[in-house]
Amino acid sequence: MRHGKKFNHLGRKTAHRSAMLANMACSLIEHKRINTTVAKAKALKQFVEPLVTKSKEDTTHNRRIAFSRLRNKYAVTELFRTVASKVGDRPGGYTRIIKLGNRLGDNAQMAMIELVDFNEVYSAGKSTKKTTRRSRRGAKAKEAAPATETTSNEEE
Repeated sequence: MRHGKKFNHLGRKTAHRSAMLANMACSLIEHKRINTTVAKAKALKQFVEPLVTKSKEDTTHNRRIAFSRLRNKYAVTELFRTVASKVGDRPGGYTRIIKLGNRLGDNAQMAMIELVDFNEVYSAGKSTKKTTRRSRRGAKAKEAAPATETTSNEEE
């Protein structure tokens, strides 16, 4: 019976699984995106997101916690410097999983997992200005008014 077993074991023993997740997390922090299977990407998301949250507050204790999970001092340094500075104002959801289709050899479902703030394609299209439903009605009237002014100025 599997009562209360909430995480995916990924077909590995505990030591192998934790070593694999640590290696994948170091690669994700270093390269900002990696390709893997969907199951491993979901497990990695649960592994990395608490570490990124810890990295927002740069204390010795948080660095030691991150090092005990990652086991790579270069990845910890990268996490606390560049990654933490980018995600400082984000309340959560630091990673994105994009499904890529099936692998050619064994038909496994593949996915790309990436750090959200490091993707220039998605972040370039988004505007930081918040809009509401009411402001759209006013915006239409405001857009129509300058159009009439420019036409009257051209006629004169």
